[in-house]
Amino acid sequence: MTQTIDIDIKRTQQSHIKEVDFNNIAFGKNYTDHMFVADFADGQWMTPRIVPYGPLRLSPANATLHYGQTIFEGMKAYRGDNDNILIFRPEMNARRFNRSAVRMCMPEVPEELFISGLKELIRLEADWVPNLPNTSLYIRPFMFAADEYIGVRPSETYKFMIFCSPVGAYYSKPVRVKIEKQYVRAAEGGTGATKTGGNYAASLYPTKLAAQQGYDQIIWTDSKTHTYIEEAGTMNIMLVIDDVLVTPPTSGTILEGITRDSILHMARDWGMKVEERKVSVEEIVEAIRAGKLQEAFGAGTAATVAHIQTIGYEGTDYDLPPVEARKFSHKVLWEMDNIKHGRAEDKFGWIMKI
Repeated sequence: MTQTIDIDIKRTQQSHIKEVDFNNIAFGKNYTDHMFVADFADGQWMTPRIVPYGPLRLSPANATLHYGQTIFEGMKAYRGDNDNILIFRPEMNARRFNRSAVRMCMPEVPEELFISGLKELIRLEADWVPNLPNTSLYIRPFMFAADEYIGVRPSETYKFMIFCSPVGAYYSKPVRVKIEKQYVRAAEGGTGATKTGGNYAASLYPTKLAAQQGYDQIIWTDSKTHTYIEEAGTMNIMLVIDDVLVTPPTSGTILEGITRDSILHMARDWGMKVEERKVSVEEIVEAIRAGKLQEAFGAGTAATVAHIQTIGYEGTDYDLPPVEARKFSHKVLWEMDNIKHGRAEDKFGWIMKI
């Protein structure tokens, strides 16, 4: 692909935007009028286009359905106070998408194709970007194998697509989490650092069991010894211990979160001490008992910051300090929200205007 990409656009004959109650939008239940599509065949990407949102036709022999060769990303567009539409760090998503592609033996998507398709789609769907508090337009780029072949090998054809969904808050209240010591999210040498569907499928059963015990999510631990924490559900986990921001380092088992990276940048810019290091379950429990664990939260695109209210471990629930009293995570939410909506200086160059 060249820097100038010709994208064919076929508009829907009838928008369904009026069917959506923007005052009460649940996460991931409504979808916009159009989607971006590009095909990979014969070693190259071709036919980039925007078409009306709708079902896909797949062969029962589609390779993805059998072997899970699929990756995705998640990002958000926001309506600024001056009515501009702003996207938060989409180039980071494009680069992580391609790292996932390499690990899953899929073709990389040229960044100019990724960004051009994204921009053109958001321009077309501009009316779908909500302007109420705690709302945004969630953007889902994804790629899947398109071969009609059930032999075990990498597909030779693929589809890259982007669709959008107006959303409200992901979590409506602070979450209760359980430290998981039986099941694992990822193992060294696996696909834990990749946004591929299989990682999420593997998490469903243990998360279901945790929900039956009254928890909203799981804190995953390392696969070898279950000694060290890794992620909180589908998010990176962050802790404030004795005024120090502590988070596990990204690795082959931990996703390189864009929200995580942004929070670390902000904390260091504010002069806060930051430690990216292994964090043991024992250290967390001792910090709670000693009153040193001031804050704990998940960091991710969907929620930005998901306050952790309670941590369950080996049959005991440990309550954390009241959410209202937490200084750092509230400051992060406030500052990041202002940047995303164009109300604060974009000193790190994170915002792309549409």
